[in-house]
Amino acid sequence: MDDHSLDEFRRRWQEELAQAQALRKRRRPETAERRPRRPEVALGRGEQASGYLALAQGLLEGAGRPPAPRATRAERQDAASRSRSPPAREAAGGGEQLVDQLIRDLNEMDDVPFFDIQLPYELAINIFQYLDRKDLGRCAQVSKTWKVIAEDEVLWYRLCRQEGHLPESSISDYSCWKLIFQECRAKEHMLRTNWKNRRGAVSELEHVPDAVLCDVHSHDGVVIAGYTSGDVRVWDTRTWDYTAPFLDSEYEEDEPGMQPYVSFVRINSSLAVAAYEDGFLNIWDLRTGKYPIHRFEHDARIQALALSQEDATVATASAFDVVMLRPNDEGYWQIAAEFEVQKLVDYLEIVPDTGRYPVAVATAGDLVYLLKAEDSARTLHYVYGQPVTCLDVSANQAAFGVKSLGWVYEGNKILVYSLEAERCLSKLGNALGDFTCVNLRDSPPNLMVSGNMDRRVRIHDFRTDKIALSLSAHQLGVSAVQMDDWKIVSGGEEGLVSVWDYRMNQKLWEVHSRHPVRHLSFNSHSLITANVPYERVVRNTDLDFTAHRRHRGLIHAYEFAVDRLALQSTLPVCRSSADPTAGHGYALALAFPQDRS
Repeated sequence: MDDHSLDEFRRRWQEELAQAQALRKRRRPETAERRPRRPEVALGRGEQASGYLALAQGLLEGAGRPPAPRATRAERQDAASRSRSPPAREAAGGGEQLVDQLIRDLNEMDDVPFFDIQLPYELAINIFQYLDRKDLGRCAQVSKTWKVIAEDEVLWYRLCRQEGHLPESSISDYSCWKLIFQECRAKEHMLRTNWKNRRGAVSELEHVPDAVLCDVHSHDGVVIAGYTSGDVRVWDTRTWDYTAPFLDSEYEEDEPGMQPYVSFVRINSSLAVAAYEDGFLNIWDLRTGKYPIHRFEHDARIQALALSQEDATVATASAFDVVMLRPNDEGYWQIAAEFEVQKLVDYLEIVPDTGRYPVAVATAGDLVYLLKAEDSARTLHYVYGQPVTCLDVSANQAAFGVKSLGWVYEGNKILVYSLEAERCLSKLGNALGDFTCVNLRDSPPNLMVSGNMDRRVRIHDFRTDKIALSLSAHQLGVSAVQMDDWKIVSGGEEGLVSVWDYRMNQKLWEVHSRHPVRHLSFNSHSLITANVPYERVVRNTDLDFTAHRRHRGLIHAYEFAVDRLALQSTLPVCRSSADPTAGHGYALALAFPQDRS
């Protein structure tokens, strides 16, 4: 408004106010008393400003002139300052307060809150997608419009995917994703409580008679084990079917008991692989049957075996050769790459998510090799006289323990290398003992867990290159370790499996078996542990029935989705069939209940 329009507005406002006061004086008091009182309605800031604006526009139109264009903020503030001058206040009297209130409301009309603006629904969804579950819950209490937006299926489906719930589901699978999200959260809370209190079911997987456990591996609840008898067995703990089938090795049947030991076993979602002491390698397809789909032979003993968790790529190390096997487009297995190294390979891992050309990392003494299928073997790390003691890889990094020897002792460390830049990123730890295990692939971002011969479990922080937490976990050295976002599960050489809540620096529970823990793997609802003996010699079971049970090795499967105490869970013999052939081994175990090893 200009000055003339504002003065005209004040004059008209004062006249209307005087007329209203005169009409109020003419009314009788008793009529006012008998008249029911109108309830007061609280208007929002936007509605109040809109009402004043309509009133101002009506007054100006009643004066016989069109409404003036809307003034800027500076002009309105200037007019407000002039209206507050002493002569104006004396002329306006009691109506001056209403005019000042009107001007203040007009000044606030540029600051309209978000929920008073009519936005397209798609734009509102794009804004709300950056909120978490708590913020969405608060926004749903603002208004009905916000409640509709905050409970949109797209937002809650996105939250489920971000927190790892139902990753393979599509948005059309469920009609109410907010309810599904709440159920997943409740299930996650129940699983975490069962983990802490050791509530669930525990089962001992059935062993092979007259054989000692050699190696164990698991993937997503499916367990594979190799024995000194040459047998390979597979269990699916997800279905509670513990009648494990044997995988046929295709050895000659006329030579019973002459099969070589199983050196290594590996498994993923579709393949099972076993390496034998005589240099043979068998590959099974779990979807087709128990007979091998491919058989490969090395001239010497296989020293290391690796299987990709994402695709069908197998890597083996024998003597000074490293071979990568994978099927071609027609399904026939062939050698994808072959490398020659200078020393015997100790550890071998396949890098995940490498695309068409497989990539592996191998350690041989004090050498670390980066093996790419389209390139020759490249030395990633080499320091003379400092052998590598453990290895693990992720999609773009490799972590391995280095033992420090020589005149200048710097302490044993874990080196983290970038596989893309092929350079060292971090040097972690400074321990007296050798690092025996490291878990990089399953650890949370910017964290890594390791085990050492000094009986301690350490959490390393990549952001500070320091040790975030150190736990005295075992009586002997640590042999296996894994962590997630709140807990650590570690296994020791003395056979102890410990579960820790590392946020509280507290041990939750532990379980002990006779032999060292050589394998452990867990997810949100299950835990697989394997105790593999040092000796691979079958004792004379004809003289002592309990000797074989004590020295064969053990595999335990824990299921925490079952809400009951693990000590009260049903024994495998009670879940098995009444077949005497399959159940004869349990009679020996029940005959000696004092033997719990």
